Amino acid sequence: MDQVDFLELYAGAAPAKGVTTWLVDVLRAAIAGGSLPAGARLPATRVLAAELGLSRGVVVEAYQRLTDEGLLSGRTGAGTVVIAPAGMPRGESRPRDASGMWLPLPPSADIELDLSPGVPDLSAFPRAAWLRAERIVLAGASNADLGYGDPRGSPRLRGELASWLARTRGVRAAADDLIVTGGVAQALALLSQSLRSRGVAAVAVEDPGSRGTREELEHWGLRTVPIPVDDQGIRVDELDAGGLENVLLTPAHQFPTGVVLSPARRRALLDRPALRDGSGLIIEDDYDAEHRYDRAPVAALQGSGPERVAYAGSVSKSLAPGMRLGWLIAPRRLHAELVTAKHASDLGNPALPQLIFAHLLAAGDYERHLRTVRRRQRARRDALLSGLAEHLPSARVEGVAAGLHLLITLPGTGDDTELARRIERTGVRVHPLSWHRQLDGPPGLVLGYAALPPDRLQEAARRIAAALRRGHRAP
Repeated sequence: MDQVDFLELYAGAAPAKGVTTWLVDVLRAAIAGGSLPAGARLPATRVLAAELGLSRGVVVEAYQRLTDEGLLSGRTGAGTVVIAPAGMPRGESRPRDASGMWLPLPPSADIELDLSPGVPDLSAFPRAAWLRAERIVLAGASNADLGYGDPRGSPRLRGELASWLARTRGVRAAADDLIVTGGVAQALALLSQSLRSRGVAAVAVEDPGSRGTREELEHWGLRTVPIPVDDQGIRVDELDAGGLENVLLTPAHQFPTGVVLSPARRRALLDRPALRDGSGLIIEDDYDAEHRYDRAPVAALQGSGPERVAYAGSVSKSLAPGMRLGWLIAPRRLHAELVTAKHASDLGNPALPQLIFAHLLAAGDYERHLRTVRRRQRARRDALLSGLAEHLPSARVEGVAAGLHLLITLPGTGDDTELARRIERTGVRVHPLSWHRQLDGPPGLVLGYAALPPDRLQEAARRIAAALRRGHRAP
């Protein structure tokens, strides 16, 4: 690459203020347009800074922002290289919800800023630590480690997970109690089949709650009955009134409201007669427990009632959903049939990712990764909050203390689906709260912030506010 004429940039094109954002936008547009194809090497920061008459810190910050977006890769001795393909995608063709399930697509638009909830920061995947662990695992793996193994999963991983979950989530389980699954989705599939085999026809779910999770249960033949959520979590009194013995919850960080299930509601749930006698079941989806910023961790419900709760979690929000790596801890009365169903389903998860993840847990690399990700996500959350405060001060923002998304409610907005369509026409994708409801309720928007850097989140807030203002001016 001719660094002297790099993108025909010159210092006079830079604005007096916001020069870092200007450089980021220019480089991002060049990657999207194909001027900087995948594999293209960028000038060294010192060289580009000198040519443009800028401080080196401006170029370093611009490169870092694009690295955070997953568009660049910088390695010692290799320089900074474009890793996004020419004409990079502006978002998936269809949106997903926090559980990773597909959602209906509203009218098409060129999506520049995808705020769909449940999409993690894939650029933060610990590639170097994973590669180191993979080399160590391959060097030490026996032939038996690579064969058909225990359908419950690698004993090494189950042992490390049992220790990790006990220490960080208050879960009460031995290694033999765990079943390694292909994410929470497979855990729900196994549990649904178990419930259906016992003649269960309906499961209570939170409302609002994850639409994708609801559709997963319905796919396996279970009817989902909506139970309202308030500021203390699910309404246990309405569960009792409906005679519903089985319920699926997100108690540590309710999706999408962000509410924590209160201690009183926890006790009331666990003390229900159907749970005491073993005829009922709580399914606990601990979908983003690792991401917390302004509050102490909330222990898993399973630790207070291991024979009443089936606990499911995964690395989809902490590492990457493409890993398809999760776990299920069910009451012992269900364990054998769930293992049988798991074996019939796939003979067990792939061996190497399990062994690598076990090594990351044992070596402390996973915990270090989580600390790094929390810092990044706190900065992104704060950027979205400040953007909303500046451009949309009338919005009520909820669920800010943890997780990877915010819920905003706006007085006088009417149909939130139509509002989401207006916002999408500005190049920003959000979820209307009504997508995640079965019951009537106030309108709102669910905004995921994990996948975008701070400057893009502030721009998204500006566009959301502009779309709302245009709607209010419409005849």
